[in-house]
Amino acid sequence: MLCGLRERGIDLAGADLIVGTSAGAIVGTQLATGVDPEERYAAQLLPPDGEVAAALGKGALVRLALAAVAGGRDPQRVRARIGRFARRARTGPASERIAVIGRRLPVHEWPRHDLRIATVDAGTGELVVLDRHSGAPLVEAVAASCAVPGVWAPVSTGGRLLVDGGLCSPANADLAAGYEQVVVLAPIVRAIGPMVGVAAQVAALRARGAQVALVNPDARRWRRSGATCSTRPTAPGRPGRAHPGHHRGGRGRGGLGPGG
Repeated sequence: MLCGLRERGIDLAGADLIVGTSAGAIVGTQLATGVDPEERYAAQLLPPDGEVAAALGKGALVRLALAAVAGGRDPQRVRARIGRFARRARTGPASERIAVIGRRLPVHEWPRHDLRIATVDAGTGELVVLDRHSGAPLVEAVAASCAVPGVWAPVSTGGRLLVDGGLCSPANADLAAGYEQVVVLAPIVRAIGPMVGVAAQVAALRARGAQVALVNPDARRWRRSGATCSTRPTAPGRPGRAHPGHHRGGRGRGGLGPGG
C-alpha cells in the first residue's frame, strides 16, 4: 500500500504526524525512521527468519471473549478486564517477543519525526500514547502496541505494563484531531464490543473540518489476504500492490499507520 501510494505521488513519510497501532506500530515506526517502503515490501515477501509462532487457543479465545463482553458497556472497564486476562494468560516471555520486534525494525532509536504509538495499560484499561518523550525505548513501545492479549505477553516499559493499542481502537484515528488532512490505513475497521470503530473516529475528524481518506479492504480482499494477528506470512504467495487514485497534499497532515 505504501509503495503504491508513493508511486502515485503520495509519500506518507512526509506527514507531520504518524500514529501506529498494533501491527501498524511496526509499519508506522519503519516509515517514521526513514526506512524505504520498497525495502520492507521486499523483506515481507521473504520466508520468515527468527519469527516466533503463536496462536490463540480455543480456551483462551473463550476467556478473551468473556472478558470482552462481561465488563459492561464502559470501554475502559472492558479493556481493564481484557488486561487482566492478558496478565494471567500463558504466553512466551515478553523479552522473546521484544527481540523479534527489534529484528523487524532497522532503527531502534526514536526519530525526531512526530511518531506516536498507541498502547493500553493492562491494569487500568487506559489508552497510553507513547512518543519520544515517554521514557519508553522505541522497540519496547512497538512490542507493547503489538502485544495481543493471550497471544503475546504484556510489555513492561515506561513504568507501566502495556498491551495491544488495538483494544482501544483498530487505528486510534482520533489521535490525529487538529490536523487538516488525514490518511487512515486500517486493515480492520470494526472494534471489539463497546470500543470505538474506525468509521466513527473518521466521522468525528470530518465533523471538525478535516479531510480524511480512509483506506481499508473490502470483505473479498480481506478473505483473500489470509491475514493473521501481527505475524508475517509463512509463504509470500503472489505479490500485489495497491494503486490508489491521486490525492492532494497540504499543510497539517496526519498519517496513521495500519491498525490491526
